[in-house]
This record gives sequence, C-alpha cells and structure tokens, in this order.
Amino acid sequence: MLSLPPTVKIFVAAGAVDLRKGFDGLSAVTREVIAMDPLSGHLFVFINRRRDRAKILVWDRSGYWLLYKRLERGRFHVPRTPVAGASHIELEATELALLLEGIDLSGARRRPRWEPLVA
Repeated sequence: MLSLPPTVKIFVAAGAVDLRKGFDGLSAVTREVIAMDPLSGHLFVFINRRRDRAKILVWDRSGYWLLYKRLERGRFHVPRTPVAGASHIELEATELALLLEGIDLSGARRRPRWEPLVA
C-alpha cells in the first residue's frame, strides 16, 4: 500500500509511452507531455501501449526513483478519461494503488466525502 503525504500529486500520462526509456527519457516526457517539472516531488505514471506495464518516476531531493510493474495477467485500466485537450490524468493514492493491482475502476462510484463548513 502506498503511503503518500497529501501534498504529493499523482499524474498519469494519457497516451502510451515507450517504457524502454529510463530516468532521463521519462523526465523529458514529463516536461513535454505532462508539462510538469519532474523535480517537483510528485509521482508521474507512464503506461505502455499493451497496458500491461507501468513505470512511476519520482524525485526525492537526492535523486530519482523509478518503480516498474508488469502484470502477468490483465491490463491496467485508468479510471477516467482525460479532459478534452489534456495530456494527463490526476489520480488519488487509493486510485493508483487499485490501478497497480489491475483493478478496473470504470464502474466504481465515489461516495460523497465529508468536508468542513467554510464560514
């Protein structure tokens, strides 16, 4: 299970990415496709064309981390489609954890959350 602080955002590239790329290649994709700074400390998720492999790139103040997952069966299902013209999708940590398990969230319905009253 992932335990991330609430300040960390998770961005998934909407299109397929060539996962032969390493640290430098994926940081370039982050800048060009997602239009974000890869040194921000946020998580950037890239999925291949067959949707059975994923890489996550993150910077932790001393260097990059590159996490790689291959599903032996099934495919990764991104829970929603990007807004028109967007090149990425923003997820929550729970959605990322389910995505990495290969669970399809397309039919899931989010319950209303409690929010404090604004005075």
